[in-house]
This record gives sequence, structure tokens and C-alpha cells, in this order.
Amino acid sequence: MSDIYTDELKFVTEHRRYLHQHPELSLVEHKTTEYIISVLEDIGVSYYQVLSTGVIAVLNGNSETTLGFRADIDALPVHEQNDVEYKSSVDNVMHACGHDGHTTALLLFVKRAKTLSDEGKLKHNCVFIFQPSEEANAGANLLLNAWDNRPAFDAVFGVHLMPDEDEGLVLYRDGELTASATEYHFTVKGASAHVAQKHQGVSALETILKIASEVGSIQQFHLDGLNRNIIHMGKIQSGEAVNTVPANAGLSGTIRTYEASDLAVIKSQLTKIKEAAELLYGASVELYYTEGYPAVKNDDELRETVETSITGAGLRGIEKDKPYLFGEDFSFYSSIAKTYFVFAGSRSLEKGYTSSLHTDTFNFDERVLVKVADYYEALLNNY
Repeated sequence: MSDIYTDELKFVTEHRRYLHQHPELSLVEHKTTEYIISVLEDIGVSYYQVLSTGVIAVLNGNSETTLGFRADIDALPVHEQNDVEYKSSVDNVMHACGHDGHTTALLLFVKRAKTLSDEGKLKHNCVFIFQPSEEANAGANLLLNAWDNRPAFDAVFGVHLMPDEDEGLVLYRDGELTASATEYHFTVKGASAHVAQKHQGVSALETILKIASEVGSIQQFHLDGLNRNIIHMGKIQSGEAVNTVPANAGLSGTIRTYEASDLAVIKSQLTKIKEAAELLYGASVELYYTEGYPAVKNDDELRETVETSITGAGLRGIEKDKPYLFGEDFSFYSSIAKTYFVFAGSRSLEKGYTSSLHTDTFNFDERVLVKVADYYEALLNNY
């Protein structure tokens, strides 16, 4: 094991575990941002901020080409169950999606790029994006909308850890890699009445149950069975007391799809369900959406560079036959440049790292972060 590798493993282990122990939720990553800035200052790289959290570092290279590399920095509202010395010190907040690792791998790449820059060997301009709020509020979109005097990017790259795949593997595909994510919300206002005079009321519960039944039939009757869609009902509530007609009810869920046309069909059917429920039951029904993330779509023009870089980093690439059905706000970067996003395996049966993303026992070996930095450096050199 070389001295350089030992030093880099120490670097990523120290910084990842500090970030893991001090997680912060979306848009309140103030201490996380301060910590990242302190590391950037130690490395000697210039930086600036666009939002109140998150930070962007810049190094000028030897060409007119500008490449972006993005890491997300926020954590999740999850209470950690891992029994490790670097366990989250914040109740009900945990880096359960690997963003502490994404951030640290990018910091290591910044460190390498600074060395190349000092030696006059940095091939292209590099912009390192430490982005807040991937888990909520579409932080990428917030960042891009607020980013005045943004450089003209030739390409933007990103990596996500994937505990469903073994260490050393990288999952990629051209076109759609993740789904679009949109939340829908029904709120129902009925009329309360005593159960002994229930005919005088308007049951919000009866209304919401009918809505739920109809929502469940959209996929079966209104969408192409060969297309991949999810219309999920995640939360339903109703009622005020056991002996009264429920006056209020609500239903919320998420839609995952790859095609804008399918999303349009789903929204049209939800509107019809709303209108029909009002006519049938006499309740007032409101339907609104929390617009989420578009599908991540990888640019096939970058495929050869990505495949060469995966191999060059000592990793094994596997082309996915189907996209993932979860959302990822890296998708917004495709509005400013060609983009390519991949998933790096972090599962190890031998080491006991088998928990999935967003679980309270998710963990990984920091050695995978050095390999992510290897991949980033290979992208820089191969582009």
C-alpha cells in the first residue's frame, strides 16, 4: 500500500466520519458548509457561495473546457441505529443516503486537482459543486436559478453510492437513469354531524376512500402496461372523533415516471377523480402537487468518456437495462450542459455493509470514496 493511498484513505475517513457524525437536513446545512469551506481553505482553493448553504470551488486549467463535478451535502430525518464511534450525534438526523461520502470523495478530488494545478498539469477548468438540499426542495434547481455569472459548462458529472451493488462496480446507462418524482395531495372538506344524525353531514372519509380506490386503478386502466410508472399512496388521514361524521380528510402520495406524456395522463386522471368525488359526495376537494425532480437523462455523447474512465479508475462498469425508480435532482443540471450520472457500488457482504439507501443502518467502507475520486480524475483526463 503506497504512502499516497494511505494518506488519501486517512483523508476521506477523517472527513467522512466527521460529516457523518454531524449531519444536517436540507437547506440548514450551515455547519456542514462551514466544514467544507474549512477543508477547501486548507487545500488552498478559491470558492464562493450562491445560496446560504452549499459552496462552489473553482480551479482553472489549461484549456477552454469547463467541467462540473457535483456532490450533495444534506442528510435525512432518520434516527441512526449503527453502533459505531462516528454514529450521528443528532437525534433523528442521519446521512442515510451517502451524501457524507459524496462530499468527501469530491473533496479528495479537489485536493488532487489542486496538486495538478500547482504543477501546471490541470487539463481543464474544474468547478466543484457542493450542493445543498438534494433530499428535499430540489436544491439543484434552487442553486441554478440563483447562480448569477454561472460559467458555461461543457459537461457536468455526478456519482451516487449504491449499496445494492458490490464494491468495485459502477452502474450506468444512456438516457433515463432515474425517474421523475412528483408528489400529489388531496384535501377533502366535508361537513361534521353527530353519528346519530349522520345523514346531515358530508363524510370526508367516505370521499377520500373513493378517491383512494380510483387512484389505485390509474395504472391498470389508463397507462401503457409496458411503461414503468408508480402511483403510490403514502399517507391517508381522516376524522375528528369516533362518534362524528369526519369533516376532514387527506391523501398524499408520489408519482414516479420517465415519460412526460405518462405524467400528463396521470395528472389528468387525478383531476377527473377530484371532480367526480365532489359530484358524488358533495364534499369540497382540493388537488395540488409538489413538483419534484425530472428524470435523470444521461447524454450518450459522454458514454465513451465515462466507460473509459470507469476502466481507468480500476472499476468494472455494468450497463443497466432498466432505470431506477427513485428521484434525483442531478437531473436539473441537464438544463445547462451535457450530463452523466453513475452509481458506484458500496455493498460488501464480508464487511457487513448490506443495508439499503435511506435505512437507519446504511454504512460503507471509505475505500470506495478513493475509487470515486479515481473515477473523477479519469473523467478529467479523458474528456
